[in-house]
Amino acid sequence: MSLNGRLMGSFLLMGGVVLVVGFFGWWGTHKLSSHIDTLSNNSLPSIDGLWRLNEGQTQIQSAERAILNPELPSAAKQSELNRMQTAWKQIDAGLEEYEATPRTPDEDKLYQTFKQQWQAWRQDHAAYLQAYQDFAQLGVVNPTARQLELTSQKRENSPEMKVAIAAADRLTKLRQNAVVKNDVSFATATNSLLQLIKINQDTAEDANKAASDDTRLTTGWVLTGIIAGPLGAILLGFFLAKPLTGKIAQIVQIMAASTNEIAATVEQQERTATRQASSVNQTTITIDELGASSQQSAAQAESAVAGARQALILAGNGAEAVKRTLKGMETLQQKVAAIADHITRLNEQTKQIGSISGLVGELASQTNMLALNAAVEAVRAGEHGKGFAVVAAEIRKLADQSKKSTEKIGTLVGDIQSAISITVVVTHEGTKTVEEGTRIAQETSESFAGVEGAVNNIVINSQQISLNINQQAIAIQQIVSAMNDLNLAARETATGISQIRSATQQLNESAQALKAII
Repeated sequence: MSLNGRLMGSFLLMGGVVLVVGFFGWWGTHKLSSHIDTLSNNSLPSIDGLWRLNEGQTQIQSAERAILNPELPSAAKQSELNRMQTAWKQIDAGLEEYEATPRTPDEDKLYQTFKQQWQAWRQDHAAYLQAYQDFAQLGVVNPTARQLELTSQKRENSPEMKVAIAAADRLTKLRQNAVVKNDVSFATATNSLLQLIKINQDTAEDANKAASDDTRLTTGWVLTGIIAGPLGAILLGFFLAKPLTGKIAQIVQIMAASTNEIAATVEQQERTATRQASSVNQTTITIDELGASSQQSAAQAESAVAGARQALILAGNGAEAVKRTLKGMETLQQKVAAIADHITRLNEQTKQIGSISGLVGELASQTNMLALNAAVEAVRAGEHGKGFAVVAAEIRKLADQSKKSTEKIGTLVGDIQSAISITVVVTHEGTKTVEEGTRIAQETSESFAGVEGAVNNIVINSQQISLNINQQAIAIQQIVSAMNDLNLAARETATGISQIRSATQQLNESAQALKAII
């Protein structure tokens, strides 16, 4: 083979090696940039927007539960309503951010289903707010406490008591609506939302895995170029050294310098690829942490819902106990009224007894007078006892009247004894009713104590959810930082490829000079 042919073949071989290394470097960088674009412009914005929806939805549900607390001040309830409005703004911003990102057909199909479920929950929330406004218009903050207050004031049949009872019924229906209807639509929409997040997380993991594979492939070709380039240069040096030792020494030096530059550039690409692999690994770890934190948030949210349901059940038991207390108080009032009625009858009969006793006293006085007269007449008449006979007859009449009066007194006394017996029975039953009312009041106290414990658990779980959400925000920041490192590495890789092209041009110029010498 001629020298020209050997030179052409050698330089073609070197050019081919450099071209292959450059091509695979460019190809790997292009694919890596595509994966980075998928993460930066699709997966991360989608996940961020969907998490903003999830956080806003959780805040709205928490505010719905808070305004049902009758002990919460009006200012705090208004603050919860304002928090709902802020959460809706956050949700709208999250939807806008998510809808701006591209979606796969499967994801778009799931998103259409989610929109329908989301709209259903939103309508349930609007109905819930309307029901709350209807309850608030009655102006009774704590219906149970208001009923107890009116009962203690003996105003059970007052218009205020009717308003308090209506408010209690509306509050009970509002709580049942929150547990039965809102929770179902909330859970359905949340499940679809979590499925959308899972799809985007899977997409991010696939892009991450593909980026790792491309990084390994690019690193392999770069290492191949590092080995093949110097080895080819050494072989060409031995092959062409003797015929061209003197004249092409300068050209060989240029080629050696270019080869060194290529080696340095390839080494830089290797370092860049290593950094890219590290960043991708960090991204994977961060996404795993985000997934774990999300699962923990879901578990805490379920615990909060369970606590809220327990609180509502206990509150219902408390309301039922209060109703029973009211019924007991009404019964006690009726029996006390019966006692008062019997006492009145006793009073009237006592008056009659007094009248009859007065009559008996008067008859006794007349009897004494007649007896005295009869005695006088008997003394005067001696044997003639006509006057005595008349007096004796009158005494008998008075005695008869006294007997009748005595019988009436006996009858009245019997009635009084019956009335007293009834009074004793009624009083005994009234005592039992009071004891029952006391027991019911105790049950009410225990029920509301349970409500307090359940609400306290809800507060603790809500705080834990807030902490988890903060951890998720930190994890997302770490993902963004890792993506920035990937972008920087990609730019460095592009710069290295430019240097490879420059070195290739220098090799071509040296080849032209060698051709002119030959």
